[in-house]
Amino acid sequence: MCGIIGYVGRRKPVPIILDGLRRLEYRGYDSAGLAVVDEDQNLSVRRASGKLHNLEEAVRLNPLDGWYGIGHTRWATHGRPTEENAHPHRDSKGNIVVVHNGIVENYLTLKHQLQEEGHVFVTETDTEIIPHLIEKYFEGNLESAVLKAVNQLRGVFALACISRLDPGKIVVARNGPPVVVGLGEGEYFVASDVPAILSHTRDVFFLQDGDLAVLTPDGVKLTDLQGKAIKRQVSHVLWDPIMAEKGGYKHFMLKEIFEQPRAVRDTILGRVGQETGRVFLDEMQIQPKEFEQFSSVKIVACGTSWHAALAGKFMIERLARIPVEVDYGSEFRYRDPIISPQTLTVLISQSGETADTLAAQREAKAKGSRTIAICNVMGSMISREASGTLLTHAGPEIGVASTKAFTSQLTALFILAMYLGQVRKKLDTESSVALAQDLFKIPGKLETVLSHDADYDGLVRWLHKSTDFLYLGRGIHYPIALEGALKLKEISYIHAEGYPAGEMKHGPNALIDETLPTVVVATMDENDEGSQTRFEKTLSNIQEVKARGGKVIAIATEGAPEVQKVADQVIWIPPASELLLPVLEVVPMQLLAYHIAVRRGCDVDQPRNLAKSVTVE
Repeated sequence: MCGIIGYVGRRKPVPIILDGLRRLEYRGYDSAGLAVVDEDQNLSVRRASGKLHNLEEAVRLNPLDGWYGIGHTRWATHGRPTEENAHPHRDSKGNIVVVHNGIVENYLTLKHQLQEEGHVFVTETDTEIIPHLIEKYFEGNLESAVLKAVNQLRGVFALACISRLDPGKIVVARNGPPVVVGLGEGEYFVASDVPAILSHTRDVFFLQDGDLAVLTPDGVKLTDLQGKAIKRQVSHVLWDPIMAEKGGYKHFMLKEIFEQPRAVRDTILGRVGQETGRVFLDEMQIQPKEFEQFSSVKIVACGTSWHAALAGKFMIERLARIPVEVDYGSEFRYRDPIISPQTLTVLISQSGETADTLAAQREAKAKGSRTIAICNVMGSMISREASGTLLTHAGPEIGVASTKAFTSQLTALFILAMYLGQVRKKLDTESSVALAQDLFKIPGKLETVLSHDADYDGLVRWLHKSTDFLYLGRGIHYPIALEGALKLKEISYIHAEGYPAGEMKHGPNALIDETLPTVVVATMDENDEGSQTRFEKTLSNIQEVKARGGKVIAIATEGAPEVQKVADQVIWIPPASELLLPVLEVVPMQLLAYHIAVRRGCDVDQPRNLAKSVTVE
């Protein structure tokens, strides 16, 4: 959950660390801190509770300087978000400091052992035992002490540490949460995510579980946790640093909503032939013949990615005619899932580091399943362990509430569904060409939806004081209702529920009164008979809500006057194929949630109690 950053090189580290923390604040913002060592081997630490500007103020009032250092922004798991519990944490003598992302599951056992040996602890955190363990084993060489210490830890961790007694080095270890190392000329960086170092270097490599890195001004040395030398492949990140900035928008979330046409277009390009309809997935180690022989598909994801997975089920079953089961990553391995070598398991994760999804991937592989990943981060752990990756090209997503990652995932799932349909000979050339042409029109249609952003100001004036919302959809549009409800909950703190519209008579009708706004997905593909039937039944659901005094906000395709007659407000989107309508439908829901949250004065980019990447269970 937390963010770590480190720098060693020829420049002053404090501005680099603070800038990196600013770009990592989406990973946690309960407290923050940094530590640097100067040329006289003096170790200085500054920490503050609350958001990063509190740390910046602490540094302004009490400056510090050095020639290398580490920093941390925290999302609390053990211990309250206080200055005392903020990282970096120190050993008993103040010679060693550690920043840590993860959970040490056996910290109480280790803490009791260390207390019996005379160590005194001053915080409530699990992290504090790490510098004390390193102190216990330190005999002049920091990496040797870290190796001994981390081999005693149970749980997941990404940590960076420095010591004034072994100057000029940052020692980093990973077992679970993400770590990226950046390479410069005579300077080296470590961080939890690429945007933190992107303005300084684009040459990076990702640590894998069980890696230990030692950064000095002379370079980076890599070993495993037994001390054996290893190598990792260096990647060149293509993201423009400007992509990780707000670019004139009030919030990152709004910027990322408006980046969706570009993100969807980039996810399509190079994979689908517009004229031929053929799909090319060159990133796969699985051969087309193997795809043809799979008898079932399991899709595993968490949060917003799980909603994309639910929509993906409809896409794959419709186009490839293969049964699909969707699971929460956090539940998957605990039910002893039935998996065989004929099962294809698809993992969806924006970061590619989601702990529950990664654990599910390993469970599936242990049972003989081939796995493929849909993720947004090249070189992430889930993608490295998969037999192929459908990389979404959303670019860095800083806002905690996922937007462009979701529409990119829907796009990737549609492409995968087309590919499976083609290799399984369930999707003919004519249908493929029609679907491909519809797909290529989606970015332009997204721009049309976004061009009406100004219309939401008037709409939210009579909605922002509501305490509850209901979101309804049928078929593939039900997952979009779930996603709309989640967006509203995440950033406005309004209670919202998504329901299949057909289930209203089985309980939710009892909730409806004049104070409950109901958002209904009432779109239709005129060329799809099933879509027309769904639309007619959805109109009946709207009338049920109106009959009970409820307020209805409908999302409808242009040219559907029937909706305007029964709904209080209508948000129009362009027509599209039934399986592609979700990509357009979700954008009004994102904008609605965003504008309601802004009017309520909420922190849109950093909602309370949430972090961007859930890298611990």
